[in-house]
Amino acid sequence: MENETKLCKHCKSEIPKGAKVCPNCRKKQGGIGKWIVIVVVVVIIIAAMSGGGADKPKKVENASTQNNTDNKADVVNNTTEDTSVKQEDSEKDIFGIGETAEMNDVQVTMVNYAQSSGSEYNKPADGNEFVLVEFEIANNSDSEINISSMASFEAYADDYALNYSVSALLEKNDQNQLDGTIAAGKKMNGVIGYEVPADWKTIEIHFKDNVWSSNKFKFEITK
Repeated sequence: MENETKLCKHCKSEIPKGAKVCPNCRKKQGGIGKWIVIVVVVVIIIAAMSGGGADKPKKVENASTQNNTDNKADVVNNTTEDTSVKQEDSEKDIFGIGETAEMNDVQVTMVNYAQSSGSEYNKPADGNEFVLVEFEIANNSDSEINISSMASFEAYADDYALNYSVSALLEKNDQNQLDGTIAAGKKMNGVIGYEVPADWKTIEIHFKDNVWSSNKFKFEITK
């Protein structure tokens, strides 16, 4: 009989082992299941919030643009107003070739891209071509970040999803792949490759510096 009974969590009286409500104090016995679910949900929310950072990346002006603005002494009185306007305008959804986006203390620049018909023993399927896109990533945060060609990037050609292409990367010559760890204060430069229809018009590439984050750097290439 000992195995068929248990003590009520509230009044400590002996009750049937399978009872969900104490017949004496009428209180639910409950369990740890709901608490496990609550803990898991809280952990996910905290992780998402810590990795979420800013809502949108901001465009980083190059040094020459900043210097030209600083040298205009005759418009000192308007400097504050102009700067605030530029900061508002710097928030963008999609960035182009040569533009640097910054979010969560990480700067990402889509440096350039190249089209390739392949080589003698490595060619794309009929009607397709390889596209190699060069990125530079600067980690200005206090912790290292992990970069993966497969997990950190997603791409679309004319709104159709693209797969990471190992064959395309065979045409990267002496350039690096975008895979590895970037320590705090360091940079990475490399290419990612895709096989796309030769008549593509627009390629959109999304990059996430944190797998927990829903925020993305978005870059677009137009033929």
